[in-house]
Amino acid sequence: MKEYIRKTAFVVLALAFFFVPWAVPAVRNYAPGIAVIAGIIFAVSAGNPFSQITGRISSQLLGVAIVLMGFGMDLHKVLAAGAQGFFYTLIGIALGLSLGVFFGKLFKIDKNCSWLVSVGTSICGGSAIAAAAPALKAKADDIALASATVFTLNAVALLVFPWIGQMLGFSQTEFGYFAALAIHDTSSVVGAAFQYGEQALEVGTTVKLARALWIVPVTLFIATFVAAKEEGEKRTFKLKVPWFIPGFIIAAALMTYLPQLFGADSMAATVIDGTGSLLKSISKYLMIFTLFIIGANLSRSKLKQLGVRPLLHGVVLWLLLSTVWCTAIYFDWVKA
Repeated sequence: MKEYIRKTAFVVLALAFFFVPWAVPAVRNYAPGIAVIAGIIFAVSAGNPFSQITGRISSQLLGVAIVLMGFGMDLHKVLAAGAQGFFYTLIGIALGLSLGVFFGKLFKIDKNCSWLVSVGTSICGGSAIAAAAPALKAKADDIALASATVFTLNAVALLVFPWIGQMLGFSQTEFGYFAALAIHDTSSVVGAAFQYGEQALEVGTTVKLARALWIVPVTLFIATFVAAKEEGEKRTFKLKVPWFIPGFIIAAALMTYLPQLFGADSMAATVIDGTGSLLKSISKYLMIFTLFIIGANLSRSKLKQLGVRPLLHGVVLWLLLSTVWCTAIYFDWVKA
């Protein structure tokens, strides 16, 4: 009976984070932060009754939300922001990997664990770790340590970054760049930018997706030059691009060009625009729902997995990169 109550409470609370912000505009700005905190508190105090399911579907739900967001965006603006962000992400990833390797050696951390934390911090959190792990032939313990470190710091960033942006007087666009360049995982970028405003959300998501594309060349580099190779073994590499990136671009393309095919003033164009706006609205509440589930994935067992040195490695690397980007944006070195 207790298990039934726990499962029911989890489902009701998760659904509330989808429907309540939709129905009550006054709580929308606070819902993302509250959602992830509520998920963490529920998981740590009562335990996540659906941990086997939520661990698998959270990234898929986030991907769906990102694709739906694309239906409310103009492709030309998306490509412009992505092209500009691509240069900054290259700088950040090169700096992150270099510092990550240096601090990994300084703290005497296992090479694979060090690279996984560095890749997760520099590119896009859990997705980058998942892509790099097979190339490194990383052990399950290394993957778990790196994932727990990055996920914990993601949760902190989601809650702290909006406050930092407000204290420094960042504009919507500036904060979008700050979140996209300094936060590990796409989910936390989306969650932090969502709290800051709609324009911050659009800029942050677009630039973050450009940053995520670096999974491919970085994984190839790791497979070729970093991973240990046994005698006679050939290097292998599997191309992995998160499915929601092309999905997001296709959605934006449809909403940009379909109305033009029917005529901007036609009834069909009006219906298309209205449908796009609806799908974009749904994406926002699906993101809040997903943030609760992501928070619920931070269990007591994951917290126990955190080793002192891997955690210190991740914290120092993240703080340095965040400070660099915060300073660059504050002094207008990043042209947002």
